[in-house]
Amino acid sequence: MSDQFQRIKALVLDWAGTTIDHGSRAPAIVFQEIFRRREVPISLAQAREPMGRAKRDHIATIAAMPEVAAAWLAAYGRGCGDADIDAMYADFLPLQKSILGDHSHVIPGVPETIAECRHRGLKIGSSTGYTRELMEIVGDAARQQGYQPDCVLCAEDAPRGRPAPYLIYEAAKRLDVFPLWAIVKVDDTPVGIEAGRNAGCWTVGVTLTGNGVGLSVDEVAGLSADERKRVCDEAGEKLKQAGAHYLVASVADLLPVLIEIDNRMLQGEIPINAA
Repeated sequence: MSDQFQRIKALVLDWAGTTIDHGSRAPAIVFQEIFRRREVPISLAQAREPMGRAKRDHIATIAAMPEVAAAWLAAYGRGCGDADIDAMYADFLPLQKSILGDHSHVIPGVPETIAECRHRGLKIGSSTGYTRELMEIVGDAARQQGYQPDCVLCAEDAPRGRPAPYLIYEAAKRLDVFPLWAIVKVDDTPVGIEAGRNAGCWTVGVTLTGNGVGLSVDEVAGLSADERKRVCDEAGEKLKQAGAHYLVASVADLLPVLIEIDNRMLQGEIPINAA
């Protein structure tokens, strides 16, 4: 019997926390720094909460959080306006660029898993909240480590970022794949899962390597089995609430889930929200 997938045609994977940068640490560090420079410090949890959105939208979402908005008002006597957000975004880009080289390590098991998916007939798309300029650094580093998707969609490639489905639509067009339920969206953030559901795709949430856990490879290695389960369960619950059909600890664990999805589709199932 052929090991080729019969109904799944493509994957669209996120980048930071899903395929590179275990724990999605690079963006969180920089979001904290740009608010610190304005003397409005934010917590790591606040920095991470909107993760997956386009970066300017991410900054605006943090600024609108009640505690952050109150701190900004206390510091400046006024609310955080569009000009302030634009200035922070202008700071974000060079800061993010300066540290990306240290945070572009491909997550263990990703190249091997993606190679097997290609062997089984899948096309490999990707989307990110990073800009094209930032992805030139990330993409080159990933390529040298054996991971290269067939297409890379960035923040400026759609009129609106996640949770809107437009980046997935664009990936489907570039990969020449339809219907949308033949695509599996793989992401470590709730807004990424929402984008997949909004597009009508199957969705797989990534827990252990992602933003919801936020730990490096070494930090994960230091967890007890109970601690590891706890942090994965907490991250997984948020992804399930966003609509994830399945959860995996890492993309390295993806293949059995894809086989199950393909078998379900052979029996006539499609995602409940697919048009």
